[in-house]
Amino acid sequence: MELLDEIEEKLIKTNGIKLHTIMIGEGPPLILLHGFPDFWYGWKSVISGLKSKFKLIIPDMRGYNLSDKPEGVENYKIETLVDDIKGLIEILGLGKVFLAGHDWGGIVAWAFAEKHPNLLNKLAILNAPHMKIFQQKLKTDKKQQKASFYIFEFLKPDGEKFLIKNDYQWLKFAVFEGMINKKNFTDFDKKQYLSAWTQPGAILGGVNYYRANLSFKNLTGKITVPTLVIHGMKDVAVLPSVLDELDNYVSDLKVIRAESASHWVMHDVPELVISSFKEFF
Repeated sequence: MELLDEIEEKLIKTNGIKLHTIMIGEGPPLILLHGFPDFWYGWKSVISGLKSKFKLIIPDMRGYNLSDKPEGVENYKIETLVDDIKGLIEILGLGKVFLAGHDWGGIVAWAFAEKHPNLLNKLAILNAPHMKIFQQKLKTDKKQQKASFYIFEFLKPDGEKFLIKNDYQWLKFAVFEGMINKKNFTDFDKKQYLSAWTQPGAILGGVNYYRANLSFKNLTGKITVPTLVIHGMKDVAVLPSVLDELDNYVSDLKVIRAESASHWVMHDVPELVISSFKEFF
């Protein structure tokens, strides 16, 4: 694949671990954070459209693919995940950056924006619930509780095991069948995912994000940097109701509802994501 020939790959030491990080493009720095069960390649549909305008820095988050996967749930707390990205910015000497996150990458980005607004120019969130709103939804919203059944599975002892059964059947269904624009995912792409999922410790690393972050009591949820939220409205896991009350937490907010997109908004409507990022950033 042409993309793999163009990227620069580095192992960057940050916060006591090494993050496998992809870099491509020219311009102001834009960090892209993937979610679960993804890795840097989750941004493949938008990289080509963004690389002429931005220097893209795309890490495998800790616990994923070729990045370090420290043992122990305590090593995946939100404060630690935020410090990973802060270290990445400092070590690369990026100064202030644009930051975008999808799914768990978005939750880390929300927390980063609260903790380190001085390091951000602007923030973009794709199908990632604001952590304070989501916690409330999980307690009180029956539809969201039902949509989040897998989270409750993860919290059980050995709860990650069902993800590996039958050659990663559940993960394949969640990602490859979960998106609407299925033609955007080739057999080559699917092989890249299987390679990432079969890295030793990768599935447990991803599940540890859920186990380590049952509470966000150390965060207020208040976001002061200009924020763009793009939400695929056909998301069956993170329901559109998470957009309710966002303006209670985010002082400078723009919301784009992608009516025809699933949770995998950057694959379903990549042109919308690319054009929105270019305009907003």
